[in-house]
Amino acid sequence: MSDIHLQISVKEESINLFKRSIRKLLESTFILQNRDEKLYQFVSRESNRQDISEYLRMIGFDVVVDEKTGVCMLIASEEDVETVGLKRANVVTFTTLQYHLLLVLWKVYLENLGYSEGNFVTKGDLIDKIKSYGLPLVRTELNGAFRLFKKYSLINFNEEEEGEDMQIELYPSLQFGWDIPQFQTVVKEYLKETSEDEEVREDEDAADQIDPEEFEEEEE
Repeated sequence: MSDIHLQISVKEESINLFKRSIRKLLESTFILQNRDEKLYQFVSRESNRQDISEYLRMIGFDVVVDEKTGVCMLIASEEDVETVGLKRANVVTFTTLQYHLLLVLWKVYLENLGYSEGNFVTKGDLIDKIKSYGLPLVRTELNGAFRLFKKYSLINFNEEEEGEDMQIELYPSLQFGWDIPQFQTVVKEYLKETSEDEEVREDEDAADQIDPEEFEEEEE
């Protein structure tokens, strides 16, 4: 690895925004236009993004901006992506249930896209959707997952609100919350379960098609 030379120049009036942007990225991975517009506008400006990238690369990170969705995100820098101990430093490993919930949230986000200025779902409607996929629901685990997703700017809600009418805002950052290896594992598990369910149904269908009289004749 070659020597690291840090060459950035931040104007005095921008120092506070520079520090806040760096800390926000390290804390929650994402900066969203519709949630932190001032920080988003600062990071998305090319000159500022270059300075932030230069600074983050010192510790193995980088920042990218997806202007279509209004999302700035922290990623592993290309030069350090294979470095042991740094590669997964900003990757949260969700539990299987949390990952399934993340997939449901993304599906709901897509279903609601374009219907209003924000993308909202009530807690009650979301719970109904989760139940429709046969996911086990434990209140403490569900609330814990919601708090974790909020921490990483995937969703937002008022923690003082309670009940099924509580509004949950879904953010476009949901589509960038995937850990590909874990996603592949979950998909394999789902496909395996689906295949096993189909085999059971086929066996049940075959059993239903047996003529009881023919079965009795064979027994005789």
